Amino acid sequence: MSINEFESELAELSSAEDFLDYFGVVYEPSVVQVNRLHILQRFHDYLDGVGQMPEKDLERRALFAGLLNSAYSDFVQSDARTERVFKVFQVREQVPVEIPLTSLLSPGTTRASEV
Repeated sequence: MSINEFESELAELSSAEDFLDYFGVVYEPSVVQVNRLHILQRFHDYLDGVGQMPEKDLERRALFAGLLNSAYSDFVQSDARTERVFKVFQVREQVPVEIPLTSLLSPGTTRASEV
């Protein structure tokens, strides 16, 4: 299998289950059902972190399988909120904002106390 064949086969995969089955990762359907997008995004993030991609098909396939297994395992041991894969979960703490009531008045508006 050449890299082009490998990439072509990857392009045909569309669901988390497809990827997990293709790479032979044993999974619990209930974990994937709840975390499918998180698993695929984490897998993508792990792939982005690879410095030098192996040129040999077997090594590349083994690398992908290992990274996908790691991504899946992250969500077996944890949950989406804890793992913070997507930006919506990355917001740490909300900071209270104070806006003086007087700044909400339009110019030229009289205050109740001035009437």
